[in-house]
Amino acid sequence: MMDLLQRAIPVFALSLLIEWAAYRFLGDHDERGEPKMGYAVRDTLTSLSMGLGNVLINVFWKAAVLGIYTALYLWTPLRLPSSAWWVWVLLFFLDDFAYYWFHRISHEVRLFWASHVVHHSSQHYNLSTALRQTWVPMTALPFWLPLPLLGFEPWTVLLAQSWNLLYQFFVHTERIGRLPRPIEYVFNTPSHHRAHHGSNDVYLDKNYAGILMIWDRLLGTFQPETERVRYGLVHNINTHHPVGVAFHEFAALWRDVKAARTWRERLNYLLRPPGWRPGQDG
Repeated sequence: MMDLLQRAIPVFALSLLIEWAAYRFLGDHDERGEPKMGYAVRDTLTSLSMGLGNVLINVFWKAAVLGIYTALYLWTPLRLPSSAWWVWVLLFFLDDFAYYWFHRISHEVRLFWASHVVHHSSQHYNLSTALRQTWVPMTALPFWLPLPLLGFEPWTVLLAQSWNLLYQFFVHTERIGRLPRPIEYVFNTPSHHRAHHGSNDVYLDKNYAGILMIWDRLLGTFQPETERVRYGLVHNINTHHPVGVAFHEFAALWRDVKAARTWRERLNYLLRPPGWRPGQDG
């Protein structure tokens, strides 16, 4: 089984050094004279710690996922040959569509947000932010289960997930401005993803793309980068402790569920969007 992410670790490390050097020697302001966030030691160390924890957890979790995918693949009568070029094209689009919905639900359902919020917890935006990943990766599982059921070989599904995340690493930067219009229209770019990481009202719950921006455009969740992005959360957690970053929202969710007065409220806390409170309709 190929794990592109583990093999790409040296590339990640080199890219971080190059980006840091760009801030150090080429300046930290954009073409409009506005400051870029750059790197901060404690923030970067937290992101690297979260990334290392994610890698270690996924050593075991991906083995479990492979077992689940294999069981589904053996159960279904459908078979898509990995030797056929069109299977890889189809897999590219279906994997990216699955990622869109996983990412969107991770923002719209608080139980999933409790895992994903880790990635948005930094108030800086650089390549190290891409490594700030969850220690509870299990929430992603349901969204890719249809692929082995459709007959995709399990290892190809894991490979597609890896190349999607590998691509996304490189959009976490302020060093690249807007790209040519055709690229900006079709693909997720640093500009689009900067907007996604913004806590500004205009940017909330927008730009869920993995590789292709077409899903956001078709489904009404696209927002171009228009105003200066304010990175982080609506209510920032103000901690660099990896355990606090990893589990703070699960702890807050547990407190809300425990204090709820009815089972309906408990379910709403779990399944409604972040910030929901009793008496609200949405």
